Amino acid sequence: MPDSAALSPRQRTRLDAYTQTGYNFDPDQLTDYTAATGWRVDDYETELPTEAPGPPAARGSWAAACEVLRRYSFPPPGLISGIFLPDQPLSQRVMVLRAQFLGFSFWFGVRIGGVTDETRPLPEGGQEQVWGYNYRTLEGHFERGQIEFIVHKNLTTGRVWCHIHAVSQTGRIRNPFYWLGFKLFGRRLQVRFSQQSLKRLGQQVEQMLREGWQAPPASDSPTVKPISAHDDAQAQLDKNR
Repeated sequence: MPDSAALSPRQRTRLDAYTQTGYNFDPDQLTDYTAATGWRVDDYETELPTEAPGPPAARGSWAAACEVLRRYSFPPPGLISGIFLPDQPLSQRVMVLRAQFLGFSFWFGVRIGGVTDETRPLPEGGQEQVWGYNYRTLEGHFERGQIEFIVHKNLTTGRVWCHIHAVSQTGRIRNPFYWLGFKLFGRRLQVRFSQQSLKRLGQQVEQMLREGWQAPPASDSPTVKPISAHDDAQAQLDKNR
């Protein structure tokens, strides 16, 4: 991943401008976004290797899953490639995601809306340790909404799992070609992304527990590089300035 300090001042300015691009929905109204008000609400979950009861182990299943989420190495590379600012803290990360599906390519701008790192009470009693983040759609995105990735550990039982929670609605798509493509394939793209991402996350966690914590091979991960390195991503950036 190239060091963004090597970018030209013009490129740096463009990246900074994209960081200021607004959301295409109101995050303060998330609790009002339900199926009854015309939004899709999706939940997906996968079990991960259990740990001993108590706080997460330093190199255990929970910590490994957090690392996979942090690296953004879990999306299926044939479906999603992520381009983001390598020197930004996770809580400020902005990404351009290229989704590829049945010959169509869609460019999406997103920003991390919040990082979760806390101990919570469980409804059945006891506590859980949770870590993760959400990202939210920016102006120019074909969708409106937020997707959240959270890793949980039940501190009493040692159960570890990852949960995806997404709230979305089709946004405004001016280009009729992309409108048709997204209408035909967008929903299937959403479902495949979540299902395959959780499957890959589980595989990477198991590999890390077996083999150590080396970064996943570049060929097995989404493309991660500055936005300015890709012409189409730069065009998306300029469009949203």
